[in-house]
Amino acid sequence: MGEIDYKSSALYTNRELSWVQFDQRVLDEARDKNIPLFERLKFLSIVSSNLDEFFMIRVASLKDMENAGYEKPDLSGMTPAKQLKELEVAIHKLVDMQYSTYNRSLVPQLEKRGLHIIRCHEDLSEEEADYIDRYFAENVYPVLTPMAVDSSRPFPLIRNKTLNIGAMVCKKTGDEGLEFATVQVPSVLSRIVQLPSDGSEKKVILLEEVIERNIDKLFLNYNIICAHPYRIMRNADLTIEEDEAADLLKEIERQLKKRQRGEAIRLEVEEGIDKRLLKFLKQELKVEGAQIYTIDGPLDLTVLMKMYGLEGFEHLKAKKYEPQPVPELPADCDIFERIREGDILVHHPYQTFEPVVDFIRQAARDPEVLAIKQTLYRVSGNSPIIAALAQAAENGKQVTVLVELKARFDEENNIVWARMLEKAGCHVIYGLVGLKTHSKITLVVRREEDGIRRYVHLGTGNYNDATAKLYSDVGLFTCAETIGEDATAVFNMLSGYSEPVFWNKLSLAPLWLKDKFLYLIEREKRFAKEGRSARIIAKINSLCDRDIIAALYEASAAGVKIDLIVRGICCLKVGIPGVSENITVRSIVGNFLEHGRIFYFENDEHYEIYCGSADWMPRNLERRVEILFPVERPELKEELFHILKNQLRDTVKAYILQPDGTYEKVDKRGREVFDSQKAFCEEAMEEAKRQQEEISGNGRMFIPERHVEQE
Repeated sequence: MGEIDYKSSALYTNRELSWVQFDQRVLDEARDKNIPLFERLKFLSIVSSNLDEFFMIRVASLKDMENAGYEKPDLSGMTPAKQLKELEVAIHKLVDMQYSTYNRSLVPQLEKRGLHIIRCHEDLSEEEADYIDRYFAENVYPVLTPMAVDSSRPFPLIRNKTLNIGAMVCKKTGDEGLEFATVQVPSVLSRIVQLPSDGSEKKVILLEEVIERNIDKLFLNYNIICAHPYRIMRNADLTIEEDEAADLLKEIERQLKKRQRGEAIRLEVEEGIDKRLLKFLKQELKVEGAQIYTIDGPLDLTVLMKMYGLEGFEHLKAKKYEPQPVPELPADCDIFERIREGDILVHHPYQTFEPVVDFIRQAARDPEVLAIKQTLYRVSGNSPIIAALAQAAENGKQVTVLVELKARFDEENNIVWARMLEKAGCHVIYGLVGLKTHSKITLVVRREEDGIRRYVHLGTGNYNDATAKLYSDVGLFTCAETIGEDATAVFNMLSGYSEPVFWNKLSLAPLWLKDKFLYLIEREKRFAKEGRSARIIAKINSLCDRDIIAALYEASAAGVKIDLIVRGICCLKVGIPGVSENITVRSIVGNFLEHGRIFYFENDEHYEIYCGSADWMPRNLERRVEILFPVERPELKEELFHILKNQLRDTVKAYILQPDGTYEKVDKRGREVFDSQKAFCEEAMEEAKRQQEEISGNGRMFIPERHVEQE
């Protein structure tokens, strides 16, 4: 047998098609009849929001490459043109299944349970029609801006992602022929209009149907020949020439305006649209063929997330989970004292994000705190962390904040925060030229009796109190001197471009992290060849770095058992004889978005475990500032290992990658029914309950031992 080329394109799956498979797994959750009905609506909505971003960035990027004549194949051997061709087929199939699920499964089930969605305004009763007409006159008409297109009025800018109604009209007098008119469905109004109804049953109609019914009132001098909703997606991938930008903030603001004017890459239209109207839209928007999606149902199903919020259907939703207290960090405790007692691990959203916010708040108020330094990638709309940092600066602390302006789709939000922090007196850094700062790190410098002590928080997720209730992440609080020194070096590097001679514990991308991972994988391979125990478990969001995958293939071929928990994109193939027979890949799609990155290396029975901000993707390892940190306290290592083992046990939400490249739910026959996310919720609630019982029982705080199963 000849030597295997582990980087051969035959051993890799295309990144974009793998992403479509991930969205298919989300859609499968919407099709799962064991899930509460309104939760299925949420999953169907998520499919739409995922697709929107995919088109605006990934499909747009491929179109740019194709237009530029770029023909270099990707790691799977596919050119941009070939990828676009296969994506067109895969995405049309996905969208068809999405709307089939909506029309054939969810809508009939909703009607059975008392929620009626009026699909067409012509189906309204006389009484309902009168109500809708009054609603239009009083609430909708004053907001609308109808636009006609003729020789004096050119085709208007149709903004990215907006829902519009297009119409073909003709003047009531004269015979000039058909003209085009359009009106945007206003996003400032609720898209769901509830009709008056008696009893527990509810009827709703979508705003575009209300406008379509009354569109003749917008064009009084015209006869309406036809009217149909349409929606376009534009290229929203910013091209920022950072080296040439005199002011990065102003350059990003300038580029953001282009998002609304980018090339149209997808047109969604209602099934049955008048052919004359469709022809006009195709000509003006310059779209054709597979770029046009004919939709059997409402355009933009992200509206279903708003439908989820309707009152009166709580029995059709999953019971809301409240994040539980962190036993080591009870409310009103001295957080610095607790961290001095030993490193503390937090697991969100099963445990509350509040200690992370309190860490900044206490530092802002503590007279002994001298400095606070933090990286911010994405924060919430009304962020308590931003408020605490501003307060710290006003209290005279040295506050340094790296606000990553290039965080995609959060650019405008981050510009606002950056200016607010500067106004409060913080020193704000706007990231590094050519790199995104994606690491999640906070450093608090405090003066104590025995000298200066540094407290550090490191995380796998953003400093966003809103998404921390939805994304599963882990974080570490520590005042270990070695990590404190490294944290200082990180911020010195970000603010002054000074690279340290060596790192104590942290590994950083883009210069050192990839080599660290390759070294750890190589070491496991060496152990396996020597007959010693060797195992790798990695929990990540995406896997598409060729060098990492090739190293995993080599380790697998040497006998290393490798278990990968990859939520989204996975370009690695399993079950290839002599290459990946020792590798398993699973994806967990549940109520919480799996976001944490945890890495386990058995290291000859003395395992090491790391957490970090980076996925195994070229962009994370080569074009971003990322941090990998070790967890060394034995009980915390056990807790992380427990998280990994529970996810490998999952038989409810886990999809297993098959040798043919498809994903299948775990076969439950003869196996324990185990939902890892549900188990983590129950464990956190049980731990909080034990803590509360101990407090009420003897009036003192009790920090319980972690209940971790032994291997």
